[in-house]
Amino acid sequence: DSPLSSKVALFNQTAQSHRESQLSNPFSDAQASRGMARLQISKEEYGKPKAGSLTEYRGKKANIQVYQEMLELCQVIDTDGVPVSKKNPDIKMIYFGELFNIYTHINDKLVGLLLRARKHDLIQFEGECLFQRRDDHVPVYLTKPVSQIREILVGKQTEIRRSLSPNPQPTNMLP
Repeated sequence: DSPLSSKVALFNQTAQSHRESQLSNPFSDAQASRGMARLQISKEEYGKPKAGSLTEYRGKKANIQVYQEMLELCQVIDTDGVPVSKKNPDIKMIYFGELFNIYTHINDKLVGLLLRARKHDLIQFEGECLFQRRDDHVPVYLTKPVSQIREILVGKQTEIRRSLSPNPQPTNMLP
């Protein structure tokens, strides 16, 4: 067993694994001799990255960041907003124009965050989407006290962190 033969064997093994991986690549010429194998994807897997992949890892990290930005948005509304009623001082309201002026110094994705926070039932406002100047007079309401919102969002972040793969792999390295 010479060092050269072990290197040749390693090269041949790498070349063979590359050939096999190219069989599932629809853009590869390796498929010319036989038909493309049809992907078997269940409804739960459709549109989602492979489990344990770097793509899944990056997506989950992005979700954690978005939850953090939604929490910061709700905290700004709580800090700079006014109570809706004396009976329930924890529920705050701020006008979109004022929020826009305050929040654009923090983050340039205010409208997207407002829509996402509304989807999660953390805030409420009238209309489909808010536009600067046109909707400056539209009130934006917190639907829950900020302490409860913090608890919800931190819980979601913790849940995602627990589900993160400790050792994500590139998709082409996964089975």
